[in-house]
Amino acid sequence: MSCTLIGLAVETLPGHRLPLVQARVPGGFPSPAEDYLEGTLKLDELLVKHPAATFLMRVEGDSMIGAGIHNGDLIVVDRAIEPATGKIVVAVLDGAFFVKRIVVRGERCFLCSENPKFKDVEVGEWASLDVWGVVTNVIHALK
Repeated sequence: MSCTLIGLAVETLPGHRLPLVQARVPGGFPSPAEDYLEGTLKLDELLVKHPAATFLMRVEGDSMIGAGIHNGDLIVVDRAIEPATGKIVVAVLDGAFFVKRIVVRGERCFLCSENPKFKDVEVGEWASLDVWGVVTNVIHALK
């Protein structure tokens, strides 16, 4: 299968490089003088820093819309990155999956939503918390 991008045939099979246009798009229409390629790139090279420790997950729900993560989005999760306060993580708390921002306040740990409709979840002293990885990128279609 192939598509045409700026007059170039592009293979859309996995592992193929996509053309990277050097021109920056300011929201208007690019100048015809800037209609040349900077090179090519593979999306996995752009989105994945640690291939052996990275996986994709599909998000369900809208608790993270304030962080730009919407229902149905794909998130890139890297297990090689150390979870730290302020990072968005995929975590399993007492058997339930969450995509939340991890926040440590003193001795207390919270999994925080990015939507005011949802309350923060405090990780209790006896809770079982397993952080699967840190979310590094989000992929979603424009509406």
